[in-house]
Formats: sequence, C-alpha cells, structure tokens
Amino acid sequence: MTEFLEQAWVQRTAFIFGGLLAGLLLEHIVVARARRIAEKTHIKWDDLIIESVHGVPTVWLACAGVYLALNVGTVDPLLASTITTILTVILIGSIAIAGMRAAGGAVETLSGRAEGAIRSPTLVVSMARLAVGMLGVIIILQNLGIQLTPLITAMGIGGLAVALALQDTLGNLFAGVQIILSKQVRPQDYVRLDTGDEGWVTDVKSRNTTILTFPDGNLLAVPNTLLASSVVKNFSMPRRALWVSVEVGVSYDSDLELVEQVTLDVARKVLTTVDGGESAEDPVVRYHTFGDSSINFEIRMLVKEFESQGPIKHELIKRLHERFNQEGIEIPFPIRTLLMKGAEGD
Repeated sequence: MTEFLEQAWVQRTAFIFGGLLAGLLLEHIVVARARRIAEKTHIKWDDLIIESVHGVPTVWLACAGVYLALNVGTVDPLLASTITTILTVILIGSIAIAGMRAAGGAVETLSGRAEGAIRSPTLVVSMARLAVGMLGVIIILQNLGIQLTPLITAMGIGGLAVALALQDTLGNLFAGVQIILSKQVRPQDYVRLDTGDEGWVTDVKSRNTTILTFPDGNLLAVPNTLLASSVVKNFSMPRRALWVSVEVGVSYDSDLELVEQVTLDVARKVLTTVDGGESAEDPVVRYHTFGDSSINFEIRMLVKEFESQGPIKHELIKRLHERFNQEGIEIPFPIRTLLMKGAEGD
C-alpha cells in the first residue's frame, strides 16, 4: 500500500482532485454561508462581493492542486512550462471575470442610489464590464510575452475596416452613450416621440432604447441614432409632477363667480382624495372663450406623474357634473341659431 501511494501518478491525481474537492467544499460551505449572512444585512456591497467571487475559489484551489502535482516526480520541462502558463492565464482570467461582475454590479448599485441618475442601464453596465475585461486581456497578453505595440498597430489598421462594416452598430453605440450622458432621456421616464409613439423608457442598450408604449403596453425598440436625432417630449423632466387641463363650458346665464368657486372646490377635493393628485399647488380656473353656446374655461391641476392624469380627469368630470346639477349650473348643448334671408315673409 505504501509503495502504491508513493507512486508519482497517484500523488499527482490526489493533488489535482484534492484541490478541486477543497474548492468545491469552500464554495458550498464557506461562501454559501457568507451569502446567507449577507442576505440578512441591509448593505448591498457585501452581496456584490460574494456574487462577484462566485466560483473563483474553486478555480484557484483546483489550479493550486495542478501546480502541486507538477512538482511531484520528474515532469517534462516543456509540458510543465506549458501547463504553468495555462494556469497563469486561468488565474488572471478568473480575476478578470470577478472584476467584470464587480464592476457591473457596482454601476447598478451606484446608479440605483443616485437621485435622478439612470437606473441600471444595460449599456453602462456592459461598458463597465467590457473595460475590466479588456484590462484582463491586456494583462494576459503581457504575461504570455506578446508585444502589444505591433498588435495595437494591426488592430488600428483592421479597425478601420471593422468600423466601416459596423457603421450602423457603432453609430447606435455612440448615440446610446450620448443619450446616457445627456440624462435627457432616462429609464422610467415617460416620453413622446415626434412619430407620435409614447410610453415609459425601460432601458438603454447598445443598439436601441426600449419603450413600453401606452396605452397598448407593447415594447417598442427605437434605434439610438433615431432617438438621438428625434424631437422627444419628456413628461418626467424637470419633474415628474405635471399640469393637466380639462375644458368645460357653462351657459351664458351662469354666475361666473359661482362657477369658479364651485369648480375650484371640486378640484381641490379631487386632488386631496384621489390617488395621484398633487395638492402642493392649488388648481387654476381660467375663462378663455365666448363660444357659440357657452362660455368656455379651463381647469388646470397638478398631478404626481403622467399616468395619474387619467384617474384625476375621470373623477373630476364625474364630481363636477354632479355638483353643477346641485348648484343649478347648466352645461349647454351646442346650439347655433341660423337666420335665413326672407324668412319673415313665409
């Protein structure tokens, strides 16, 4: 038995499988327990760190087992050098992958906490991960002894051809970056395009910006270049609260002072009792037109966000109609009197 255990291939196998087993045990016991503890805290950074290193300890300990196996007995120098290089690439790659996870998670966490910032846009997260990944590739190439200067020169020449072939893709990418940096269109904003489409922005990606349309609820993908060059009305900026208007007409016989008082009273009650109303600013009534059969005025009210205007208008019309009937205020039907020439002699 002793002679069997002293054989080189047995010890190498033991080191390799021992390292892999130790990594799996560390992942399923220590890391899993740390994840459960982190989930109970209110801090997001500990969850981010644990998720970033997921699987990395197993890779490291498995590589350590292979490295120890190379030191058992006599191994061909060329084979040992090749395996050592591969282990180095794997270690650096695992660190780069953990860094990519951490960078993407950090962007999502910081953007979610920053007031008025874009909340976890796909394009920003992808670019952060890509930057860390490219840094990892550069470090790997340097460890492999590959000269970067000729490679960069070759990439510069070939990059021109790639840029021409991917002109639309790169145009959308840079337009997406411009959209994000300008902060004029952000996820969760309600926007209306000059094409007439409107809805909530859900994400800004490398090729397009997705919009959840209203009222049909379909997903609209708008190329970033088109969005950047379009006339866009953002109902969520500079603030989400916005003014909505309702047109009303009353009879010429009406007491306009009473009409104004009753309308303001009803509007104030709607804003304070209906969800979505904003009572921080008083509603406004403005007479503006002598119509064919009525004196027309406008009621302007402040609501919390774009989707609140429907329920507010609905409830205002119902209550205003009921209150006008109680006060004897008439909302006349459209009437037009026609005087026909020579009608007196008939």
